Amino acid sequence: MKASAQGFTGLHMLLATSAFFAVVIAVNVTMAVYASSSWSGLVVENTYVASQEFNRNAAAMKAMSASGIEGDLSIKGHEIRYDIHDKGGSPAIVDDVVLNFKRPVGDHEDFHLTLGKTGEGRFEAEHAVARGDWIVEIISRKDGVVVMHEAKRFDTAEFGQ
Repeated sequence: MKASAQGFTGLHMLLATSAFFAVVIAVNVTMAVYASSSWSGLVVENTYVASQEFNRNAAAMKAMSASGIEGDLSIKGHEIRYDIHDKGGSPAIVDDVVLNFKRPVGDHEDFHLTLGKTGEGRFEAEHAVARGDWIVEIISRKDGVVVMHEAKRFDTAEFGQ
């Protein structure tokens, strides 16, 4: 009886190399699918228009900042509260407040919320806010005119959640 000891052959090398590249390609395809499905990449609809509006928006933000009107956002459980006041601490006269919650990356959890007025300068609503980082855009209006427009970035842990 004759024993055959072939060892490592060209076929083994071909199979090892093919398996290596199959794993690399599979990982790259998986990462590309996750990347393209988790964030649209869209920041603005039209970059040219956004660049033209930048100076106008910056001037409007400076004017709002100079007005002295400030707002305080608080989240406790499902209760979201926004208090808006002037330089002296008196409640600002505002008709409605809209909050746009956005994740820094991805838009699958984004939501818009109109707060109900519960008193002068105080607005509240009930809505669950998932844990993690958020950017909230706050728009306050009086007679349809924007009184305050601000954006805040926060982590829900700042509110003890």
